[in-house]
Amino acid sequence: MIDTEEIRLSLEKELSKVESLQELQELKAKYIGKKGIISLAIGDIKKVPLEKRREYGSAVNSLKEYAEKLFKEKEEEIRKRELQERLLKEWVDLSIPLEPKIGAYHPISLTIQRVKDILTSMGFSVAEGPEIELEAYNFDLLNIPKEHPARDMQDTFYINREGYLLRTHTSPVQIRVMLSQKPPIYVIAPGRVYRRDDDPTHSPMFHQVEGLAVDKHISFKHMKYTIETFLREFFEVHVPVRFRASYFPFTEPSAEVDIGCVICGGEGCRVCKHTGWLEVMGCGMVHPQVLENCHIDPEVYQGFAFGMGVERLAMLYFGIDNIKLFFENDLRFLRQFV
Repeated sequence: MIDTEEIRLSLEKELSKVESLQELQELKAKYIGKKGIISLAIGDIKKVPLEKRREYGSAVNSLKEYAEKLFKEKEEEIRKRELQERLLKEWVDLSIPLEPKIGAYHPISLTIQRVKDILTSMGFSVAEGPEIELEAYNFDLLNIPKEHPARDMQDTFYINREGYLLRTHTSPVQIRVMLSQKPPIYVIAPGRVYRRDDDPTHSPMFHQVEGLAVDKHISFKHMKYTIETFLREFFEVHVPVRFRASYFPFTEPSAEVDIGCVICGGEGCRVCKHTGWLEVMGCGMVHPQVLENCHIDPEVYQGFAFGMGVERLAMLYFGIDNIKLFFENDLRFLRQFV
C-alpha cells in the first residue's frame, strides 16, 4: 500500500520544477506510466485486505484523476509559454520600411543561358540526360577503348552498382539522341559533369555544353563556321580563332579551338601564359564508328561535335580568376551579377 497523501505532495513538488515538455513526459511516466507509482498501486489493490480495499481503491483512483488533471494543466501552461516565446522571437515590425535586396542569376546560369540563346538561334535544340550514366553510353558507344586512361578510377567517379558512374562529359546525351532520333540532328547538351579534379582552375563538379550536328553532306568547314560564329557572338568581339590538330576517340579528325586572349587582346599576359591564345573547346568530325554504334549509316550521314567548359567561358567573359568562387556562395561575389 502507498501513502496517497505523501504521493500527492511529492507529485506537486516535482511538478512545480518542470520547465519543458520533455521533463513533463518523464515525470508523467514516473507517476502514471505503465510502470509508474500510481499505476502499480492500482494494480496492487487486489492485494489489499477486503475490509480496507474499497477505501484504499477509492483513494488511489482519486489520486490518479488528480495527477492526470495536474499533468494536463501543466502541459497547457508550458505550451502556452513556448508559443509566447516563439511569437516574441519571430515578431516583425511591419511598420519598418523595407529595403529589398534584389537577387541575381548565378554567373554559371547566365553563361549557360547565353550559350543556349546563341546556339538555338543557329538552329540547335536543347537535349538533356541523366547525370548517373551507364558506362556503355559514357565510354563504349563513344569509341573510348577499355584501356583508355579516362576510364581510370583517378579520373572517373564510379558508383558501387556495376556499370554506373557519374558522367564525365555530356556526350552520353548525344548518344541517347542518336539512338532515339533519325538524322538530321542538331542538338546541344548542357549540364553538370564530374571528374576527379580539384585546383584553382578545375573542380570535381563542373558544367559543359556539347553540340552535335548529324546530316547529309556535313564537312569540317560547317563545323568551323559554326564555332567561329558562336565564339564571336559570345564574346561580342571579332576574336581571332584557330584550330589545332588533336585527338579524341569519338571524332576524326579532331581539333582544339583557341581564341585570341580576350584579357590582353593577344599581346600576352599571365592568363594566356604570354602566348596570346586561350584554349576554349575541343571539336571534330564524328567518328564513323560512333555513327555505326548508334545505327546511323556513315556512308550517308556525317556529323561534327564540339564541347566547351562553362566555367572556362564564364571566367573569361566575366574576368574571374578562380573557379572556386563559383561554388563558395559568397554574397559579395554573387551581388556583382545583379
